[in-house]
Amino acid sequence: MLSFFRKLSLVEGLSLIVLLFIAMPAKYQFGYVDSIWQVGMTHGVLWLAYFVTSLVVSHQQKWSVMFWMLVLFASVIPFACFFLDRKFKNQNETVIA
Repeated sequence: MLSFFRKLSLVEGLSLIVLLFIAMPAKYQFGYVDSIWQVGMTHGVLWLAYFVTSLVVSHQQKWSVMFWMLVLFASVIPFACFFLDRKFKNQNETVIA
């Protein structure tokens, strides 16, 4: 389940980057109003899936509440998904070994 969460975390993080650095500037700088709705809706659905999956994984991996909150906080910071992925990769390798 952790490997699925890692992939979901990367996809959700990339959707945040696309929303903040492509769709929103396209709307506010260039007047492309139609593009932000699809990107925003996709990001919202991915974030909800991220939230629910983080709850499941936190119980399976026995994360502390503070670490789970850090994982949620990382979901709203652009590019934090890559640092989180590295942490999960190291955690997954520790479990396998």
